[in-house]
Amino acid sequence: MEDEAELGSGDELYLLRHSTAHVLAAAVTELWPGTKYAIGPPIEDGFYYDFDSEHVFTPEDFKEIEKRMRSIIGRNLPFTREFQPKAQALQTFRDRGQDYKVELIADRIADGEEVSLYRTGEDFLDLCRGPHVAGAGAIRAFKLMRTAGAYWKGDEHNRMLQRIYGTAWPTQKEQDEYLEMLAEAERRDHKKLGRELKLFAADDRSGAGLPLWLPNGATVRREIERWVVDEELARGYQHVLTPNLAKLDLFVQSGHWDLYKDSMYPPMHFPESEETLELRPMNCP
Repeated sequence: MEDEAELGSGDELYLLRHSTAHVLAAAVTELWPGTKYAIGPPIEDGFYYDFDSEHVFTPEDFKEIEKRMRSIIGRNLPFTREFQPKAQALQTFRDRGQDYKVELIADRIADGEEVSLYRTGEDFLDLCRGPHVAGAGAIRAFKLMRTAGAYWKGDEHNRMLQRIYGTAWPTQKEQDEYLEMLAEAERRDHKKLGRELKLFAADDRSGAGLPLWLPNGATVRREIERWVVDEELARGYQHVLTPNLAKLDLFVQSGHWDLYKDSMYPPMHFPESEETLELRPMNCP
């Protein structure tokens, strides 16, 4: 077996999550024969795999998928690398009905080049450069998190695939700490707190990220602003105030107009004063 790696290496999480993605795909294709699998990389805090299946995956399926994944892990199925010539690899995946792997090999592998494949046990075969942990038994803590839609190759003109996200960690303790962090972040989510505490309201007519401050929120904001000003004065800062508008000539001279005019507000022309004013793009005078 080539490119084996045990937990504890410098790429521990990458190897662990990469390997867990393969176990996920192996479990899904066992449970729903005929499922086509696309790509399944490790990502920050976890991994995902994209599937093309007549079955619509939902979080209610996770218990069954995780049970099958634990069965694979419990048998400590090895990750075994093999090489096939491009023509043979194309035929291998055609015979398996794995159209996405056929397309990847055709597009990315040069003629005459050997194709790197990995088996998980006897049945699941994937197009993969590796490496992996030595065997599925090295996977000690994982959890499937959510589903999402994803266009094949990120192109909206391609077929929409079903993406299953998961996370994996070297120990159950680390995974529990991560899940608790997510739960705490959800409890502290500003959108949730803003609604519950009546701090602000959101309205599509005002635009995304532009809150309407309610009395409670306006009070909090005012108190914070007062504290900031008092703290700055106590530390010896002196305040200056500059106009929100200025002649366009100022921003031409500063260079802002030439560099950022495409993202600045349009100039305002005042024929009676023969002035052209512009909203300032920065706070400095």
